[in-house]
Amino acid sequence: MMKYLPDISESAVDEALAEWQAQHPAMGICALLPEAEKDGVAVLQRACANRGVPLVGAIFPALVRDAAFVTAGAWLLRFDEMPHTALYEYLPTDAAGVELVTDEIAASLRAHLDDTPDIALFMLFDAMVPNIATLLEGLYLRLANRVHYAGVNAGSETFQPMPCLFDGNHVVQNGLLLMLLKPHHGAVLEHGYHAPGDTVYATSTQGNRISQIDWRPAFEVYRELAQAQYGVEITRENFYQLAVHFPFGIVRANHHVVVRIPVMLAEDGSLFCVGEVPPNAVLTLLQSPKVDSDETLHVLLDGVNALGGGAAEELLLFYCAGRRLHMGVEAASSELREFAARSGAARIAGALSLGEIGSSMERGYPLFHNATLVVSRWR
Repeated sequence: MMKYLPDISESAVDEALAEWQAQHPAMGICALLPEAEKDGVAVLQRACANRGVPLVGAIFPALVRDAAFVTAGAWLLRFDEMPHTALYEYLPTDAAGVELVTDEIAASLRAHLDDTPDIALFMLFDAMVPNIATLLEGLYLRLANRVHYAGVNAGSETFQPMPCLFDGNHVVQNGLLLMLLKPHHGAVLEHGYHAPGDTVYATSTQGNRISQIDWRPAFEVYRELAQAQYGVEITRENFYQLAVHFPFGIVRANHHVVVRIPVMLAEDGSLFCVGEVPPNAVLTLLQSPKVDSDETLHVLLDGVNALGGGAAEELLLFYCAGRRLHMGVEAASSELREFAARSGAARIAGALSLGEIGSSMERGYPLFHNATLVVSRWR
C-alpha cells in the first residue's frame, strides 16, 4: 500500500500509521522524501518510534507522484511485514575495504535467504559513493543469481554531500540501504538510447574518472566526437551546459549500452562521470534528443507485464534526474504522463533518482546505469 502525505506533520504521519497498523500490526515503512523536505526525516522517525513501526527511507531531488514530479510531501510505502533491511555508512573505496564490506553484506544477506523462488535485493545508494559498480560486482561474485538486483541512487541533484539514507534511528551519507524483498520479481529498466557506430577506447581510467581516450586527453577526444558526429562545439566554457546532453555510452559485449553522464571537467582534460568507467571500455558518444521515448515506454510496460501478478494497481517508478536534464522538464513530464496513462496503474509512487541499478536480463549481472527509468510492482 502507498500513501502520499502532502503534509509531513507528526499528526498526519501518526494518523496514517494508526490506520494501517490496526490491520497490519507487523508492518514497516519505506519513506521517500524530496530534498526540500529533508527535515521531515526526524518527524517520521519520532512518529514511527512512538508506534513501534520499523522505518527505512531515502531523500531524493524530487518525488514522482502518479504522472508528475513534485518537491513537497512524502511517500509512505507500507510493507505488511517488515523485510530484512540493513543500513551501512561511509562505504570504503580501497580494494581491501571493498572486499571486507562485501563479505560482511553477503554474509548478512545469506542468513535471510531461503527457498522462496523469487527474492529481490533492492539497494538505495548515496549518489556520492564513487565505486558503486565495484561494490555491485563484489556482491554478485558472492551471491550470484540467487536474487534479482535492483536499486537507485539518492541524494542532492547538486551532487553536494548530504546525509540521505535513514532508518528509525540514523541518517547517514556515503552509504547503502538494503531491503531483501520476498517474494518479489525485481524491476525492469530502460533508457532508449541507440548507439552510433563510431567507437573509441577509454585507455586510462580510475573509478569514475576518464583520463585518456585512445591514449589522448579525454576532453580533447570528447570535443572532437561531439563536433564530428553532431556538429556541436563543446568548450571548457560551455561544458557544464552542454555535456549533460551528450553522455558517453559504454558498449557491452551483448550490444547493450550503459550510459555515463560527464559531470565535471578537470584542468588536465580528465572527465568525471556519474558512475565508474572500466579500463579499456568501448565508448560511443550519445545525444539526448536521439533517445527513443516510445521504445523506452514499450520496453518498460512489457517488462512490468512479464513480472507477473495481473493488473498493476501500484507501481514504483524512479526517473533519472540526468534524463530529465537531457530531455528538458516539459518532455520528461510528458514521458511520465504517457507512462502513467499506458500503464493503467491506480497509483505510481517514486522519485527522481541519481543513477539506477538493474540487469539487462532476468537474474543477470547488476549494472550501474544513468538516464534510465526503473519500474517495479510494489506488491
